[in-house]
Amino acid sequence: MNHHQNNLPHDDHGSSCPRTVGFDSDAPAAAGRRAFLRATGLVGAGLAVLGAGSTTTAAAAAADGPADATADAFGAPAAADDGRGAWDPDPDGPRFSLAVMPDTQYLFDDDRIHPAPLEASLRHVLDGSDENFVFLAHLGDVTQNGKAEEFAAAGKAFTLLDRHGAAYSVLAGNHDVGSGGDDQRGRTAYLDTFNPARFARSATFKGASPDGYNTYHLFRGAGRDWMVLSLDWRLSDRGFAWANSVIAQHPTVPVILTTHDLAYADDGGAAQLSDHGHALWDRLISGNDQIFLTLNGHYWPPGSTTLTNKAGHDVHVHITNYQNRYYGGAAMIRAYRFDLDRNTIDVRTYSPWIQQLAAEKVNRLASEEIELTGPVDSFSVQVDFARRFAGFAPVPARPARPARQLTIPGTVAYWRFDGGRPDGSAVADSQVVKDLSGHGNDLVKQTAPGSPAGTLTWSAESHPDQPGRGSLYFAGRGKPVQGAYLQTVAKAPMNADTFQQGYTFEAFFKLPADWDAGRNAWTALLSRWGTSGEAGKSGPDTDPQEPVATLSLSGGRELQWCVYPTNLSGPVTNWGHELPLGAWWHVAVVNNKRLTRMYVNGCEVVRNPSTPSEGLSTLGHPWLLGGYEYGGALNQVFHGWIGDVRVVNRPLPVRDFMIS
Repeated sequence: MNHHQNNLPHDDHGSSCPRTVGFDSDAPAAAGRRAFLRATGLVGAGLAVLGAGSTTTAAAAAADGPADATADAFGAPAAADDGRGAWDPDPDGPRFSLAVMPDTQYLFDDDRIHPAPLEASLRHVLDGSDENFVFLAHLGDVTQNGKAEEFAAAGKAFTLLDRHGAAYSVLAGNHDVGSGGDDQRGRTAYLDTFNPARFARSATFKGASPDGYNTYHLFRGAGRDWMVLSLDWRLSDRGFAWANSVIAQHPTVPVILTTHDLAYADDGGAAQLSDHGHALWDRLISGNDQIFLTLNGHYWPPGSTTLTNKAGHDVHVHITNYQNRYYGGAAMIRAYRFDLDRNTIDVRTYSPWIQQLAAEKVNRLASEEIELTGPVDSFSVQVDFARRFAGFAPVPARPARPARQLTIPGTVAYWRFDGGRPDGSAVADSQVVKDLSGHGNDLVKQTAPGSPAGTLTWSAESHPDQPGRGSLYFAGRGKPVQGAYLQTVAKAPMNADTFQQGYTFEAFFKLPADWDAGRNAWTALLSRWGTSGEAGKSGPDTDPQEPVATLSLSGGRELQWCVYPTNLSGPVTNWGHELPLGAWWHVAVVNNKRLTRMYVNGCEVVRNPSTPSEGLSTLGHPWLLGGYEYGGALNQVFHGWIGDVRVVNRPLPVRDFMIS
């Protein structure tokens, strides 16, 4: 019966079946294959399908005698090792890839042996410098019948990885070892080929269960250890005990669990646990928070689901299997590219073998398998790795740094807000925020007329790399202007400073989720009283009503440093980019007496002007923290958090920023 009619998945016996595991393990393999052909409408035409631009091995045997068992249907012989050097992925870069290979059984089926697609995928992993492959995990059903000669051919292909010290795992599927029994079954052709002694050639192999069918591997990626827990298709009680003990022995290592049978999916890609998958979930996965991703083959179509474990955290459950596609799936791999900077796993599915074939050898059916771009084959998974792993491997918080470490030579002012006040308590009207540089550039509170109480409060929030563990929350609100801000005292030395030797202005800040362009555009982190018109500026692009210096946010949440230098009659403006809400940011603006550069989180932005600029114009008026004037009057009050702020009268390199 076709699974599209009854919504049941295909398993790798080649016929439709429910998720129960009572398969007829005594049925001849040929009958199973015949059932597959009958179910998919390929009886009598199955071999002819291959003939679109190619010659099958079977046809070659009929016409020319016995076929070369090392040649594929495209006439490409199995390639020999080409003398590559040692496998050397980058273990510390922020991006790495895990290669996943599901059921290859139709490439190793009795006398139908086609190793070239598998070899091409293995070579791709070895050569994958752009992908930075750190590990390859095979999901079982390497072979169709579990015969020694099938494993001999598959095992020979994997010597490509052995010779270069590459890290990989291969687990047993039901076609490799038979559907009866569990990991206590004893010796098999699978275990003769893929055993602990073989895996031990790689430095990532760390151990196996006493029976040899379950292994675990530790690889380095993005500067940390990760575990691949590779499990037999049927675990015994001893197998479960072993797997739980391995995880317990590595309590801070995130775990990727691979096995053959765990979940199946419907035609839309929505997955659910199989019967054996429920046992794995109940006895192993749910109670071990370190397991965050599971990968299995066995069934098709591919799909995924996200389950919640006992710790209340996500476990991503993925099924991938392409044996039902042209050329037995052509040894497709699924590349899981981990990007810890973006907190994302990007997934691609493709056939390196078909990609590498000469154009004239890629027939119509093969061309459809070069890369699969449907939603179940090409997608991204968002994982906040630090948060997801915090329960078993918390990232140590960077300790606060004393103010004396931040008042480096040239510091004009340094303000921080970690004086131990209760979180959420209002800043008193009489509050003076001391300049910790000792130069007397203290701040005092100012409130817009008609503002409600509590519009400026102390906060325990801070950027994780901020020296001080605290901030101020400014509850500024549009028009009419409401809110409170701080400004330097009347006699503060920096009011008159023109910064002729260059400068570095730095601030930490965060915009809340309710930040709105209509209400909060052109609010300033730091600004200066006094308009450009009052300062006598009249050059191109001059607005006589705007302040002589401001670090503001546009309606598009772009940082803008707009200043009137002492050597120019008009303004010079640096622009940032749109900043997401709800995240802490660090901004630095650096002038070296000639050019001005803006940096966000220590990274230089693109819209930095090439116009030479020197110094900052001043009318001797105070600076505002969280306030912005226009036309000589308060125009906006900041909406969000402001953390440590430092002003230095010289250009600083990035390594000396407060974020570093």
